[in-house]
Amino acid sequence: MFRKYSTLLGFALLLASQTGFAQQKRSLTHADYDGWESLGSEQITKNGQFVGYQISPQDGDARLEIFPYAKPAGKTVIPRAMGFSFSADDAFAVGKIAPQKDSVRVLKLKKKKADDLPKDSLFILQLATGKIEKLARVKSFSIPSEKGSWIAVHFEKELAKKADPADSVKSDSTKKAEKPKKTDGTKLLVRSLDGAKSWEFERVKSYGFAQNGDFLQYTLAEEDTLDNAALYVLDLATGESKLVHEKMTAYSGLTFSPQSKYLSFIATDDSAKHKKPEHKLFLYQVAQGNVTQELGKETAGLLENGRISPDRVPRFSEDESRMFFGVAKGYRDFAYEDDTTILDEERVSLDIWGWQDAEIQPMQLKNRSREEKASYLALLETGSGKVIQLADPELDDVYLENKITQDVALASTDQAYRRSYSWDIQTGRDVYWIDLKTGKASLIEKNASGNPRLSPEAGYAYWYDGRDSAWVAYDLAKAEKINLTKEIPVPFYEELHDSPSLPGSYGAEGWLADDAAILISDRYDIWKVDPKNPAAAVSITMGEGRKNRVTFRRASLKRDERFIDAKEPLILSAFNEVTKENGFYSGNFDGKSAPKQLLMTANNYYGLRKAEESSQVIVRRTTYRENPDVYLTDLSFKSLTKASNLNPQQANIKWGNVELVSYLTLDGDELQGLLFKPEGFDPAKKYPMMVYFYERNSDTYHSYRTPAPSRSTINIPYFVSNDYMVFVPDIKYKIGLPGQSALECIVPGVQAVVARGGVDTDNMAIQGQSWGGYQVAYLITQTNMFKAAGAGAPVVNMTSAYGGIRWGTGMSRMFQYEQTQSRIGGTLWEKPLYYLENSPLFMMDRVETPVLIMHNDEDGAVPWYQGIEMFMALKRLNKPAWLLQYNGEDHNLTQRKNSKDLSVRLSQFFDHYLKGASAPLWMTEGLPAVEKGRTLKYDLGN
Repeated sequence: MFRKYSTLLGFALLLASQTGFAQQKRSLTHADYDGWESLGSEQITKNGQFVGYQISPQDGDARLEIFPYAKPAGKTVIPRAMGFSFSADDAFAVGKIAPQKDSVRVLKLKKKKADDLPKDSLFILQLATGKIEKLARVKSFSIPSEKGSWIAVHFEKELAKKADPADSVKSDSTKKAEKPKKTDGTKLLVRSLDGAKSWEFERVKSYGFAQNGDFLQYTLAEEDTLDNAALYVLDLATGESKLVHEKMTAYSGLTFSPQSKYLSFIATDDSAKHKKPEHKLFLYQVAQGNVTQELGKETAGLLENGRISPDRVPRFSEDESRMFFGVAKGYRDFAYEDDTTILDEERVSLDIWGWQDAEIQPMQLKNRSREEKASYLALLETGSGKVIQLADPELDDVYLENKITQDVALASTDQAYRRSYSWDIQTGRDVYWIDLKTGKASLIEKNASGNPRLSPEAGYAYWYDGRDSAWVAYDLAKAEKINLTKEIPVPFYEELHDSPSLPGSYGAEGWLADDAAILISDRYDIWKVDPKNPAAAVSITMGEGRKNRVTFRRASLKRDERFIDAKEPLILSAFNEVTKENGFYSGNFDGKSAPKQLLMTANNYYGLRKAEESSQVIVRRTTYRENPDVYLTDLSFKSLTKASNLNPQQANIKWGNVELVSYLTLDGDELQGLLFKPEGFDPAKKYPMMVYFYERNSDTYHSYRTPAPSRSTINIPYFVSNDYMVFVPDIKYKIGLPGQSALECIVPGVQAVVARGGVDTDNMAIQGQSWGGYQVAYLITQTNMFKAAGAGAPVVNMTSAYGGIRWGTGMSRMFQYEQTQSRIGGTLWEKPLYYLENSPLFMMDRVETPVLIMHNDEDGAVPWYQGIEMFMALKRLNKPAWLLQYNGEDHNLTQRKNSKDLSVRLSQFFDHYLKGASAPLWMTEGLPAVEKGRTLKYDLGN
């Protein structure tokens, strides 16, 4: 009896302790990252009746949630679904279902071949009934974009059947089994989404719907290397499939015109291995069922010695009167290349850097593929068959709008200024307008500063002129340039710009109908400017933005909007620069009444989407503590209904809070910073503090920060959850003094935080990556207030880095120092002392702070040798320093395995120095080359 009672009592006490433990919050661990969810691909049907989105863990199987707008609790959840779309008629949702990730991993461990691994499936969800249909082994699918209730499903190749001895027939043993024919085509199923109509086609290589859902084109792959590839068009109304063309080796560039009057395609009868294939461009008239135009290198009007480019997909004007396509230069003959008497090992491999080249060799090599596929735009008049060459090697860039509705296009060339791009990234360009009826190009401006666009009715070209810090327009009919903002008494350049380059603008919101006016933003407000009378410009926000330091921007509510309809509601996003509150206002286009607040809260709102045919909208909302979930509302924003519920596990994790800190720099400038505090912060206690920085971050006050493996910087939620304070100060820079500027902003910011209480001043650290890594390196030569430092990809020697290459783009690094982030403002020979004084390498002997450096051997932004220079200096000076070099990694880590590893090492490094934790073996013993790949040495020493 006693034994039974004591057993029950023990069980009760154990249960009580477990319950109490479950109610206690715990700290984040590195193991939490994989399951942390994010949300994406949010969509709302055109009628506003259904909403869907995909929720994905960082590592694992995603899921799709679809539900009626009026009943968000009535969710249909489809495990492992991805890449979904609502049908054009709002009746179905379709998407893929990925194989279970763990199952695929197990099979890969067993060395299974790719063909034997599980393949994607397809789901078709009928929204009204919730009925789900699934199809297996799906390679891809497509549905019409504008209208129609059809789907095309392209299947994976069928698995080879294993021979069955029972199938053999002794009497026919001498007959050879028929070999399967070789083709890279597979089965295509085309059907109505409800399944009432369907067609199947074998050996299909590619396919695509017309925008309006009336037709589908599909190509058949070659079979057994026979020239029997073919192109067909399926009439979805009748089910009739017509042969369009056949007996070519490849078809590409397949494009229906907007109303399906035409189908364009490019074809060749040369093999894929042919060094100089020739292509022809065809225009097929769908209703009549015949090819009306065939263009080739002999076609009149094409670029001299030009050829049809297969690398540019043709486009049509909205009225279908013009088809635009690419023309490439003719192939050149190179005797050395074609000399078959030279062995491969005898061929010279050489890069020649010529001073006269427009681009330096690394840029040329990076852009080689693009240059090989370069083409010049031409047009075909679909009615007359006339070809007009629009672009050529002298005027090589012609812009086409998303929807081509006018007889005008803009063109430009920067060839005259390209050579200086290695050090001047704000080069100009010569801008022209082209009459599409004749192909005639007329000059708008030489050496223009900006990126001109065309107004909706093609009355004006317009752009922001960085040299004049003004918005300008060019009246095409009058050949007259207009300064749109000259008479407006506020600046239109970026007011916080602090680098030695031309400041940018705050953007333009778009044009009203008939080119009546353009809406242009300053820092806070929106101005309506009539190009015919710019002096009469009015602020449609009535200056309320600048008065209250609230930034207003127009929320775009229509997809593919050509111009702004003044009859539609004007919804403005709003952001308070001081409090960081965010929300929405309603406005008017006449500028006679101030914007009216609809919603303004201590949150961050983004991703606003409106249903095309109703007032329903979906939007994301966050704070530091609040996940970026989807909310449902309408254009009144009177109430928001939470639809998704990301990461419910966060409720059991110590999360902390963030505060906005205001402070003064050493020069007396007002700045702000973000102070993250641990859960249950007690100002009487002392907490270790991390300081992280990169330019200005205070506007992200209400942004959610996801726990995730580090690609280069500390993960703020992880450190806050583990009882660190984290401070993120803003930085204001002086030209020529980037290092000193950081010191004069960061140190006072830290001191302001210390004065608030709770900081263990003996245990503070700094960490930064790239530009932040440079500033870390500089700061530890100027102050010993930090007990440890982390510097990722730091530039420490501006003199050696200045002449280097950004291998990711092939560009010279000169512009970085002369014009942009490094902010020196001159060449190395113009300002040598600035380069020296801002280079922490020359002051490494002052460093007393242990440093963890990360710099990877394929960094395409900051030369890898910069991290080596820093490490070797500290090693030579006998200063504690470690260099993490992830093999094959770029500026920021891209491989998740490496990000997880860096996260562990960052936390171990800072825990050791700021919390007194034991140092791991990789810090005390290192990781000898002979042990590489055999151990990680996370183990803690004594």
